Amino acid sequence: MDYHFVYKDLEGASTQWDDIQRKLGNLPPKPPTFKPAPFAPADDPESKPKDKSWINDKTEEELEELEDDQDLDDDRFLQEYRKKRLAEIREASKVAKFGSIIPISGSDFVREVSQAPPDVWVVVILYKDGYAECGVLMGCLEELAAKYPATKFVKIISTDCIPNYPDRNLPTLLVYNSGAVKANYVGMHNFGRRCTPEGVALVLCQSDPVLNDGQSGGDASRERVLEGVRKRFIDKVVAAHEEDEDGSSSD
Repeated sequence: MDYHFVYKDLEGASTQWDDIQRKLGNLPPKPPTFKPAPFAPADDPESKPKDKSWINDKTEEELEELEDDQDLDDDRFLQEYRKKRLAEIREASKVAKFGSIIPISGSDFVREVSQAPPDVWVVVILYKDGYAECGVLMGCLEELAAKYPATKFVKIISTDCIPNYPDRNLPTLLVYNSGAVKANYVGMHNFGRRCTPEGVALVLCQSDPVLNDGQSGGDASRERVLEGVRKRFIDKVVAAHEEDEDGSSSD
């Protein structure tokens, strides 16, 4: 019995003779050698290094689930940072209650203002549509309401709040806490020649922690708010001065 052995080289392999024939044009060009695509691991969030930024990206629910994470149990710093971050998220969600100016009617006043919790400061603007000064002050309060969501801002048409309230007194701000009036500001002259959010904030916080920064209450919060307001005020003055200089130099 004859046995015929056929030796087959690796697929894609080429002999020296084949290479010569290809140079002479007697054989077609050699097909390109197959190369697999480079390995690229999937973007797995669990493959990210476990550090502070990894903790910061987690939601409250995810941080709670990490309580039994073995890796965190072995890393005391990360475990402590997880607890701190979780406490910060819970405190922020508890503080951030409002964030905008709430329109109310006369019948809402007692519930929304007088009966507000003692840890909530309420700023009430008495206004009427069509009065330019009311619009200016309202714009300032809208910015402050968004920046300090722990403070409650409400607006009410003046005569809905106080029957026959004189239009010459508009706009008027009332500041309430624990059901009592702590301050009142009648007219725009209280906020300077140019009414700005920073100017209004300085007036509101001149003696009480009306605006809360969300970190804590009391005088510490008031001082931090005032420091931030002063810095923003100075930054605006400097920016306006630089714009004036640029404008005058181009004339």
